[in-house]
Amino acid sequence: MTPALQTLGLNKRFGALEVTRNVDFTLPVGARHALIGPNGAGKTTFINLLTGTLPASSGQIQLLGEDITTRRPDERVKRGLVRTFQVTSLFPELTPHEAVTLAVCERLGITHRWHRRTGDHTAAVDEALAILHRLRLGQVAHQRTRTLPYGQQRIVEVALALALKPRVLLLDEPAAGIPTTESAELFEIIAELPDDISLLFIEHDMHLVFRFASRITVLVAGGVMAEGTPEEIAHHPDVRTVYLGNAEHAA
Repeated sequence: MTPALQTLGLNKRFGALEVTRNVDFTLPVGARHALIGPNGAGKTTFINLLTGTLPASSGQIQLLGEDITTRRPDERVKRGLVRTFQVTSLFPELTPHEAVTLAVCERLGITHRWHRRTGDHTAAVDEALAILHRLRLGQVAHQRTRTLPYGQQRIVEVALALALKPRVLLLDEPAAGIPTTESAELFEIIAELPDDISLLFIEHDMHLVFRFASRITVLVAGGVMAEGTPEEIAHHPDVRTVYLGNAEHAA
C-alpha cells in the first residue's frame, strides 16, 4: 500500500550547519506515529520541511505517492497535509463553532461570502458542529474561545485542523502547557480520530507516547537513531542512553 507520507534522503542545511541528515521516514495510512528526541534534535525542523514552511536542501517528500517536495505550504494543505503548532494561535473572541465554521468555509473556498447570513452556510455550520461534538466540545461550542481552559483550546486547534479534511495530521507537541489530568484526555480524543487520518505527533511526555503511539521514531542531531514499536524503543540501548535514560515508565 502507498504510504500516507514518506521522505527519502531528506536533508536541511543552513550554511555549514546540517540540521536534518538523510532522513528516510515512512508513515503508513492510518498510523499513530510519535517523533521523539532530545531538545535540539531537529523534530520541529522536520515538521517544517514536511509542511513546506522550510525548503528542503535535498531529498524528497511524498504525500500519498505524490512528490510534494517543491509544493507551497497551501498546496500541501489542499492535498491533505495539515498541522498544528506548539503555541496555540486562535481567535479568542470567536466561539469554537464560529472558528471551525470559518475553517470549513476556507476549505470550500467560500470565505469571501462569510459576511452573509449564517443560514447561507448551513452545510458548513452543520459540519463544524459535528466536528466539535466528535471532539467532545459540543457543550462549549458557543462560548468565547478565550474563556475555555487551555486544554480545550488545544482541542479547538485539532478541530480547526479537521475542518480542512486532512489525510495526514501533524501535531507539534499537542499537550504542551496542558496539566497532566487534561493531557491524557486530549490524547484519548486524538486516538478516537478516524483511521483514514494518519497521525504523526511530537511529544515530550513519554507516558503519552508509549500509551498512544503504535510506532516511534527517535531523532537525534537531525538523523534517525532508531525506529520501532514502543516496546522495541523502550528497550533500545542507545535510545535509553541518549534520551530515555533509566526512566522506568518507558520500559
